[in-house]
Amino acid sequence: MKNIYLLGSLNIDLTIRAPYMPESGETLKGSDFMMTAGGKGANQAYAAAALGGNVKMAGCVGKDAFGDLLINSLRRVDTSYVRRTDALTGAALITVIDGDNRILLHEGANSETGVLDAENLLSHAAADDIFMTQCETPIDGVIKALKLAKSRGLFTMFNPAPARSEARGAVMYADLITPNRKELKLLSGKDDLEEGIVELLRLGAGAVLVTLGEKGSLYVSARERIEVPCCNMGAVVDTTGAGDTYCGALAAELARGVKIADAMSFASRAAGITVTRRGAMVSIPTREEVL
Repeated sequence: MKNIYLLGSLNIDLTIRAPYMPESGETLKGSDFMMTAGGKGANQAYAAAALGGNVKMAGCVGKDAFGDLLINSLRRVDTSYVRRTDALTGAALITVIDGDNRILLHEGANSETGVLDAENLLSHAAADDIFMTQCETPIDGVIKALKLAKSRGLFTMFNPAPARSEARGAVMYADLITPNRKELKLLSGKDDLEEGIVELLRLGAGAVLVTLGEKGSLYVSARERIEVPCCNMGAVVDTTGAGDTYCGALAAELARGVKIADAMSFASRAAGITVTRRGAMVSIPTREEVL
């Protein structure tokens, strides 16, 4: 099995359920408050490890209680490459309305994550191992990290979330890019799904895998096209972490040598379980559950 190397964010998630978004100056009573470990990087690392991958993660947290919580929550992940800094640990304020989420981020220690962390992380990586990253750490470091991993022969996976136009510079270094519809539109400048995919391939992506929510997912490369339907596992409770679960599950299966179509199907089932539960990292299933 190949190793999975991940550079990404670590946040404390503060989640509350609300009947609607409050207006300016309005105080609204919420419910079901949760404080859990999260961040796109940490979620994907946890998911990949819980679903069978051998994962090593680099990133930054503060020298505070939230940093302790995050490190302790990633017990299945090698966190020896995660740095403790003087900045406060990153935080996400998540409001859940009718199962959908609105997220406000405080970057915190994540702002210090960069190419030096990637160099340290990849110091013992082998060609054909997998490298993953996202957009919740400074984009200049993300681009340089992808370039470094690709130059060393790793298979590079780039999840351009949250959507940032600056991430366009990273596309050429991604063997596989995994945007949702909004991220695809922002990176490609195209409203049409097919045109957007063609544009990312033109920019240098090896393959494009678009996650389409209830419509499933679509993979396109120069050689093949694969469509996988959404896997409905029950009533949607909270969509937080669904995309991260999908990416982590996909990486775990690819690390096992599974073909992309089967890896997509596995990832769809994993994400289908996640949305039936509250929270991000705490909602991610085990490999046994998905099987």
